[in-house]
Amino acid sequence: MPRSVNVVAARHRRKKMMKMAKGYFGRRKNVWTVAKNAIEKGLVYAYRDRKAKKRDFRALWIQRINAGAREHGLSYSALMGGLKKANIDLNRKVLADLAMNHPEAFKSIVEKVK
Repeated sequence: MPRSVNVVAARHRRKKMMKMAKGYFGRRKNVWTVAKNAIEKGLVYAYRDRKAKKRDFRALWIQRINAGAREHGLSYSALMGGLKKANIDLNRKVLADLAMNHPEAFKSIVEKVK
C-alpha cells in the first residue's frame, strides 16, 4: 500500500510562505527553497529591527531634547535631572516633540527646571 502524506497541509504551508515572497527579485519569489530561505532571513531581520527601532527613536528623541536644552543654556543631563527633582513626568517622546514643534512650551518647562 502506498504511503499516505497530508499534501493538503503541506501545500497550504508552502503557499502561505510563497505568498510572503511576493515582490522578491529573481528566484527568491518562485523557487521554494530559495524563497523559504529569503523569507526566514527577512523575518529574522524584522524581529531584530523591531527592537532596534525602539533604540533608534530613543536616541533621536535624546538628540532633539539636548539640542533644545542647549539653546536655553542647559545640558541634556541637567535638564533630565531637574525634571526628576521637580517631579515633572514627561517622557522623552513628548519632550522631543515640544522641543521641535512647540519651542515656547519647551522654554517654559526649562524655566521651571532652572
